[in-house]
Amino acid sequence: MPELKLDRVTKQFKNKIAVEHVSIHLKDGVYGFLGANGAGKTTLLRMLCGVLKPTAGEIFCNGTEIGRLGGDYRYMLGYLPQDFGYYPDFTAVRYLTYLAACKAVPKEAAGEKVQEMLRLVGLEGEQKAKIRTFSGGMLRRLGIAQALLNDPEIVVLDEPTSGLDPKERIRFRNIISAMSKGRIVILSTHIVSDVEFIADEILLMKKGRIVGQGSVADVTENIRGKVWEYEAEAEEALRLNDIYPVSNLKNEGDRVRLRIVSEERPHEGALPAEPGLEDVYLYYFEEVSEHVDHMDRGI
Repeated sequence: MPELKLDRVTKQFKNKIAVEHVSIHLKDGVYGFLGANGAGKTTLLRMLCGVLKPTAGEIFCNGTEIGRLGGDYRYMLGYLPQDFGYYPDFTAVRYLTYLAACKAVPKEAAGEKVQEMLRLVGLEGEQKAKIRTFSGGMLRRLGIAQALLNDPEIVVLDEPTSGLDPKERIRFRNIISAMSKGRIVILSTHIVSDVEFIADEILLMKKGRIVGQGSVADVTENIRGKVWEYEAEAEEALRLNDIYPVSNLKNEGDRVRLRIVSEERPHEGALPAEPGLEDVYLYYFEEVSEHVDHMDRGI
């Protein structure tokens, strides 16, 4: 089984620190890196894949620093960046056959492997179509297929469902669940539903640091007592929405039901609610104006 360890990994670009002192230990399973755009997720994943070198700290695979492993480490990897390269006039089968050769998949096994990947991602019926005719969802599925061609032990997927509709996102989650056994699968996203049902562990990343880590149950339990529901008149609901992170707002007749994330009870009539992963996301990543105080709230 593969094992990755990051020891105080930092990446600095001139005066900007993109990743700061990240130390984590990953074994087989699905890991969801959840954070807002600009949190440092892509930079961290590029370092994991050897595309970027850390400014400080080290990354180890099975006890050996990845730079010393060289091509052996790259062969263990399957990587889907946010924007992967492809040849628009290639057919899907030609593209994957070409990449199989680039990834040193044995020639006698390449044809069968390409067909296996096309079946896995549901593109076997489109294998002779030119890639330029593919929808966004089909392109992302092709990207997953190319990442898995060499049967990698470590799969890194950076914002893999960006731009996909809900049906395609569900298909993607099912693919990841089907192929995750015995692998480290690292999935970076800012879409909560991408990881809520398939991740064994959630890592919350903010401003280059890991600010929370654990199972979905663990990270939601950490904000118990900080999620509230309250039914208000429309004007009051708008005022509360301006002050607090609101994960849900629903009109119910002439009243509005709000789901509010707050360290304190936002109103004397607010009741505690069971926290969910969307609430966790708001708790860590929603920026609330710091100049608002209790006097301004008038509560």
